[in-house]
Amino acid sequence: MPHPAGTAVLAYSGGLDTSCAIAWLKEEPYGFEEVVAVLVDVGQDTDFAPAVARGRAAGADDVLVIDRRDAFAEEQVAKALLTNALYEGRYPLISALSRPVIADAVASLALELGAEAVVHGCTGKGNDQLRFELAFKARYPGVRVIAPLRDRVWTRDEEMTYARERGIPVEAKPASPYSVDDNLFGRAIEAGALEDPWAAPPEEAFELTGPPESAPAPREVTIAFEAGLPVMLDGEELGLADLVARLNGLAGAYGIGRIDMIENRVVGIKSRELYEAPAAMTLIEAHRSLEDLVLTKGELDAKRELEPRWADLVYRGLWFSPVRAAYDAFVAETQRLVTGDVRVRLAAGAAVVTGRRSAYGLYAEALASYGAGETFPHAAADGFIRLAVLETELAAARDRRLATV
Repeated sequence: MPHPAGTAVLAYSGGLDTSCAIAWLKEEPYGFEEVVAVLVDVGQDTDFAPAVARGRAAGADDVLVIDRRDAFAEEQVAKALLTNALYEGRYPLISALSRPVIADAVASLALELGAEAVVHGCTGKGNDQLRFELAFKARYPGVRVIAPLRDRVWTRDEEMTYARERGIPVEAKPASPYSVDDNLFGRAIEAGALEDPWAAPPEEAFELTGPPESAPAPREVTIAFEAGLPVMLDGEELGLADLVARLNGLAGAYGIGRIDMIENRVVGIKSRELYEAPAAMTLIEAHRSLEDLVLTKGELDAKRELEPRWADLVYRGLWFSPVRAAYDAFVAETQRLVTGDVRVRLAAGAAVVTGRRSAYGLYAEALASYGAGETFPHAAADGFIRLAVLETELAAARDRRLATV
């Protein structure tokens, strides 16, 4: 049955799916009287004016651009860097981190307007449906959530035909049907030629990074951290959003942060994903090296066990969950003294740490050195080993007795 006339608030990207969704929401079976499209700025490298015009052409009653760039950097990006978050050890959660920010902005506006529904443009096979819907419900409990592309499965060709018939200008072309999501932290690319896992990624798919084989001469950069977060680049103090943007440009020229992976989606299928995250991969490498210098072995062991769990729950859309907040509290405690400088060599396809220093480092040259003046208590090693080996000797002796029975 048609939904009663009312207001729907759409998480709008300006792309093909959500542009078509604006028109769909005013047609049966939805029949909304008013559709408000919300375009959230999380640092996309784009001019929002064409997207706003596209939304209006599709029939939106209002298209709002909400600036969350700095908020995204200082909350989601900052916590991901502190946690060294990499899903399946490789993906720095580019899109997953932005979804709670976008959903929060959409849900907040829907509450303010008293809207009957919030809408996203995700399909039934993607991860973003979970990320949006869990966040919507967390910020606007009880709200109706609509997913037009899940209610009816459209091919991209069908969508492009629909858009052309209704005069909706779209950027996707049949010859280059990549689906791209970008923000301050990087780019995610899928679909088209990338759906064949044997096919090499076409160079045309990349924008944030250059080909490693054409990289400029290697150079070094120095990143200063305070309480685990990068605050200076080559001696210049920068806000996190600006520092990430600057480092994306520097490291991207070397092809650093190109990720081509077969990823396990939440819904149980594998997908081939291409990512560009030069700043993210450089900063995580640098941050880990500073942690190695400052944190105790126990802290490092516990944190390295927690990091993939944090990445997994954020990937699954559980940003607004008590366990994520609890993990963050532990991480924050470990970062109190993670302050210092890291020198990183940028070269073709790789960001390599070449030096690290901190006033709070636990590295003691006098203990670690094999040179003159070293102070390691060698005489204590024999007793330490005797105690450490006791259980092993007892177990070995027991095994020998059992073998003779």
